[in-house]
Amino acid sequence: MTLAELVVLVLKVSIAMMVFSVGLGTRPSELTTLLRVPAKLVGSLVSMNLVMLAIALALALLLPLHHPVKVVLIALALSPVPPILPRKLIRAGGGHDYVMALLFSASVFAIFWIPFAAVVLNRFFPADIRIPPLAIARLVSMTVLGPTLAGVLVGAAAPRVAARLAGPLGKVAGLLLLAGAGLLIAKAAPAMMALVGDGTLLAIALFVLLGLVVGHLIGGPGPGDRSVLALATACRHPGVALGVARLVFPTEQATAAAVLLYLIVSLVATTPYVAWRRKALTPEAPLTATPAR
Repeated sequence: MTLAELVVLVLKVSIAMMVFSVGLGTRPSELTTLLRVPAKLVGSLVSMNLVMLAIALALALLLPLHHPVKVVLIALALSPVPPILPRKLIRAGGGHDYVMALLFSASVFAIFWIPFAAVVLNRFFPADIRIPPLAIARLVSMTVLGPTLAGVLVGAAAPRVAARLAGPLGKVAGLLLLAGAGLLIAKAAPAMMALVGDGTLLAIALFVLLGLVVGHLIGGPGPGDRSVLALATACRHPGVALGVARLVFPTEQATAAAVLLYLIVSLVATTPYVAWRRKALTPEAPLTATPAR
């Protein structure tokens, strides 16, 4: 096994562990919360999929980007919520039930949406894109649905064990993810730097920032829900996006570099938003009246 293959394996294992640890603290009923609120489910999917796909298409048409980078932008818009996002969403003030229901619903929807959207896009922008539904189902199941459901089942069967495992497992997964991502980014640094001056960085930054604005506006009156949908709209599953892009350009190195660049930009751009939302959602301490003398 080469170092590159080992790094990819570490990343896959760490993501699965992280999602599993989040699933340990999730009740089965939480995964279907959005099914009981259809308007909220539709609004969330429209924000994440239709609006962001329109934004990605506009950026791809208006900016002079390399064709593989345009495909990456569209693939990001099609991809579901990344499996490492739930903890960040909860820190931003989101309710655990909405966060997990959104992760689950968007992942199931992506299995059908991505192949369908590819067929529609081919009619308007012929690129001979063929995305097998089984390939997407396998990818989403391995990175999101499978670990989530496994964690939920273990949590339901052995809640005390799940409560003890969730914290340490999540920390180990986080460390492995940071180590693997650091090595991957270091290896791809030259290819990433090559994309900085050609408009790719601007396109990715606009994609993330517009995603935050769109999700925040569509998120509804609840401040926590706004935070969740803003981050879920701006942050997309890098594994699914890279998988879709490689189906179109199997040997193109720029696709992986663009996805990694997106990860860095999304982390930098969303951190101030999370801090702002946490501050906005933290109740101020009541003023203590000075006793009369």
